[in-house]
Amino acid sequence: MNRYVKIALATFASLFCLFYAIQNIANLGPAEWFVGTMTGMEGHEAYPSTFAFAVKSPVLVKAMLWTIILLELAAGLLAGKGAIDLLRKRNSSSDEFNDAKTYALAGTGLAVIIWFGIFGAFGGAFFQMWQVEAGVNPLRDASLYALQHGMLWLIIRADDS
Repeated sequence: MNRYVKIALATFASLFCLFYAIQNIANLGPAEWFVGTMTGMEGHEAYPSTFAFAVKSPVLVKAMLWTIILLELAAGLLAGKGAIDLLRKRNSSSDEFNDAKTYALAGTGLAVIIWFGIFGAFGGAFFQMWQVEAGVNPLRDASLYALQHGMLWLIIRADDS
């Protein structure tokens, strides 16, 4: 039963990441506005001074957005391949099943990097998106997503005997 749970979790991690990437693509204009607003660092009254810098270049904003989208796609595809690999090895030995976790772990690990690293470290700490009304909920949600994918990584990583 544990193996089927891990397969399902890898599948849902894949869908989660792919759905976010596809939603961003379907909403390119608003997504670009959001990234530009967060990296523009305007409306920062709580901490008006910063050691950081604002990003005002539309080209850089587009590059940042497409980096996020491509990483979400990569995380989804990696986790999806991992789910398929796990499904194929569900009746194999423990060693073979454990060895099949590579892509599922890569996908969930990349998801943590996206939502903790990009949104938490850069968006939250560097660009201080928590100071802007449009950034509060996405920053909070990114923290939740990072925790969820971190937990999935730990569950999938746990050895099967």
